[in-house]
Amino acid sequence: MKIVDLITWFETWANPAWCESWDNCGWQIEPGVLQELARVLVCLTPTLAVMEEAIALNANLIFAHHPLIFSPPKSLRIGEPIGEMARLAFTHNIGIYTAHTNFDQVADGTADVLAQILELKDVAPIVPTQDGLGYGRVGLLEPFLTLQELLTVIQNRLNPPDLIFSPSADLQQTISKVAVLGGSGASFIGAVAKTGAQAYLTSDCKFHQFQESRDRNLILIDAGHYATERPACDHLVQKFQSLNLDWVQLSTKDEDFRQFFQA
Repeated sequence: MKIVDLITWFETWANPAWCESWDNCGWQIEPGVLQELARVLVCLTPTLAVMEEAIALNANLIFAHHPLIFSPPKSLRIGEPIGEMARLAFTHNIGIYTAHTNFDQVADGTADVLAQILELKDVAPIVPTQDGLGYGRVGLLEPFLTLQELLTVIQNRLNPPDLIFSPSADLQQTISKVAVLGGSGASFIGAVAKTGAQAYLTSDCKFHQFQESRDRNLILIDAGHYATERPACDHLVQKFQSLNLDWVQLSTKDEDFRQFFQA
């Protein structure tokens, strides 16, 4: 399959027009690869380490969730990350394409994959946008789990380096309804509370957002940005493999940029 056909297929599924106004979905760098047979390296974040991996693997497309460019740069200079990415992309003829907030909303996108990992039932968007799509997912646990059991499931299935949750008087509290949103989802706390969910799995939550959740009687669970979005990249590789591409692989150089000190 040619790159142009792959992108056409993807955009039919996850239209870049659904991208938020502050976001940047679609082509970040297209050095003239549209007619080439797709050799795709999928990653969460397009970094220099991923670019070096793509060069070594003879990939011609880096397909990322996070944009390389969030706002127009005023200049491109050697030695600066975006400038170096652009130089290497054109030198080695490697395109960089991003699916961000459009991929968050769509069926089988970042939120749906989290809901599938937790095996939630009767799933619906936290904030609907159009035609059954939307941000986040909320659904039922069958069977119900205690909070301690839910935290154990999240730890075992997402393997975050650190798992933070808001204070609870009873880890044996029964949890029947859970909301999930991969990446930075703290701004949706109010919307989650209205769904009747007892627990909310997301990431990048601040001190006062844990306070807000407690005051709303909502258990906030922060598993980290990488752990809550990386599974969707793995799932995307599986979808691409079903298209019989010439070559597709999940990046092994994509990384969680945080480390946690163990005394």
